[in-house]
Formats: sequence, structure tokens, C-alpha cells
Amino acid sequence: MTTTWSDTIRGFGRYLRIERSLSANSVTAYLNDVRRLRDFIAANREGTSPSDLSYRDLSDFIAFMAGQDIAVRTQARLISGVRSFCQYMMVENLITADPSALLEAPRAGLHLPEVLSVEEIDRMVSSIDLGTDQGQRNRAILETMYGCGLRVSELVNMRLTDIHRKEGFVSVTGKGDKQRLVPIGSVTLKEIDNYLAYRAAMPVITDKNILFLNRRGKRLTRVMVFNIVREAAAAAGIKKNISPHTLRHSFATHLVEGGADLRAVQEMLGHESITTT
Repeated sequence: MTTTWSDTIRGFGRYLRIERSLSANSVTAYLNDVRRLRDFIAANREGTSPSDLSYRDLSDFIAFMAGQDIAVRTQARLISGVRSFCQYMMVENLITADPSALLEAPRAGLHLPEVLSVEEIDRMVSSIDLGTDQGQRNRAILETMYGCGLRVSELVNMRLTDIHRKEGFVSVTGKGDKQRLVPIGSVTLKEIDNYLAYRAAMPVITDKNILFLNRRGKRLTRVMVFNIVREAAAAAGIKKNISPHTLRHSFATHLVEGGADLRAVQEMLGHESITTT
């Protein structure tokens, strides 16, 4: 259903006042944020109605606003307002999927997460020196983090028995020890197999069922993974502020941009709610 901005914003205001029972100041702030979104869309996506909004439209708007040097708290409120606007459209059946579901709210002192292109991720993977002792392991780590959208904690705790090759899935233990199944591609499996050949020749293995090990045969630490990712980005000449979460966020972004169902992406990320980032 195609909707006009004026009608949708007017209805959103009623929704905030009556159904959400927000204060007058909060209603005004949310409406102003949505008007900023409307103005951005008009300038950059002419002809796009509220019901036509995509994740890319919203993420570009948030990135644009973040570039205006607004405070982190203001960024968080802005995202909250955009999410509420999309939730209102869901309630009114103006849209069938929430384009704001993957928007990331910044934490204090941090900027909105970067997104790497597929070409940049390929450069990072290719930058790994396979001539070093840990080269094949580090390449497999990058492929697994991006290819499965894993958190750092999920990667370092991943077990050999979590890989189900015939089915093409891995079992992932996420927050609260909740398990989920995530698809794993042939490229990632190939890199893991190349690493396993090196792993099998290690003289000492303390954590026998843990997939990724340090040179002493023990489980990797989170800091080690951060260093691996940042060193690969530097070697690839990428100037963005990169962390392991960048690979996870890029995984989700590329799936959504490729037409994947938002709820399916949320489940792969291990999020209980479609409004959780």
C-alpha cells in the first residue's frame, strides 16, 4: 500500500499520543526525527513513500545524521524514533516487514558500526599470509565470522562437533546458552578444512574439541580475535574503524540487501525480537 508522508506522519503522531501515551516532548521529538527522515528521503530517494522505505534508506539516513556530529544520545533517540515509526506502519498494515529491524543503536562513546563491502572483506581474507604458522587459522576465522555472522564469544567457543557438514549447518551457542542453527557455506568449510590439517599437526592440544586454538593448543581469547581482524584490515589497506562485530554487521547487511527475509536474518544472528539489534 502506497502512503503519503503527510498522512503517515499525522497518523504516527496520534499513535504516539494515544496508543503509546508518550509525553508531549517525546511526541514532538519523534515527529521531528521522522520529518528529518522525510526530508533526507526527498533529497536522496525522490518518489519514495513511507511504505517503500528499505533498510538501506534508513541506514543511509542514520549514517548521514551521525556525520552531522550529533551526540550519541541524540543518535540513539533518532533510531528509536525511526523504529517506532516503522512499528506504527506495521501495526497499521502499511508495511509487511520492518526495515528498521537491523538498525544498530550506538552505545555511549561509540559511533554507528561500519559496513564492509564484499570486495573489502575479500581483500581482508586475501591479505592473510598463509606462509605463517597461524595464517590458515586466521583466514578460516575471518571466513567463519563473516560467513556465519558470529559474535566473538560464539567463535572462540565453537567446537568441532558443532559443524554438521552433510546438513550444511553449524550449531551456535549464543547469549544465555541459547542454541541456534546457522547455515555454513562451502567456501567457509574449505577454509576450516585447510586449517584442520594444520591443527592436526599441532604438538599439544589442550582444548581438544575447541575449533580455533592458539599456538599452545588452547582456546583463543577475545583480544586475539580483535587483533586478527584489525591486522587483516590494516594489511588490506582498509581505513575504517574495524572490529569483529563489523564482520557480523556486514553479514546481516549483505543478506538484507540481497533480499533475505528480515526474520530469518534475525534468527541467524540469534536475536529473540525483530526489533533487537
